[in-house]
Amino acid sequence: MPHAIIVLADGFEEVEAVTVIDLLRRAEVRVTILGLDGVEVRGAHDMWVRADQMFRGFNEPFDALVLPGGGPGTKRLAASVEVLELVRQAHEKGLVCAAICAAPTVFAKAGILSGKEAVCYPGCEDKMGDAIVLEDAVAITGNIITSRAAGTAIPFALELIYALTGEEAEESVRSSILY
Repeated sequence: MPHAIIVLADGFEEVEAVTVIDLLRRAEVRVTILGLDGVEVRGAHDMWVRADQMFRGFNEPFDALVLPGGGPGTKRLAASVEVLELVRQAHEKGLVCAAICAAPTVFAKAGILSGKEAVCYPGCEDKMGDAIVLEDAVAITGNIITSRAAGTAIPFALELIYALTGEEAEESVRSSILY
């Protein structure tokens, strides 16, 4: 069973996190929710999520790293030296690295988007370094998947499912949610 980790920091965008967690689990992907600064994590719109464990101290193997956006949450992720190092390591190992909304800027700060096509929330382009910024709903470059905003969370999650489990599982989830 593939294993995805999703790192939540206070101020994360709830739709982007919960949609991805839900759809990945429907595809029988093991999802571990990691709280950056605590087990109880507050979303940008006052939704609280209980993480499975703290980010610090996590050391299990995984197949995908997912970062939801949300302005305040993204700033916290980008300020974490440990998160930036995990992004670099995951990318170097060829693991799926996925970020949505403002969170692709964390990938840019970690240096994994240099010269690569990516998307981000409108207005964040100036924090994308020398990435080639597109306006598509989802961009895939090698092992990197980026997406634009809460409204693109479903196609983003479906691309993650495809990358981790293949076409059959992706189509099954797509069909089950009538997408």
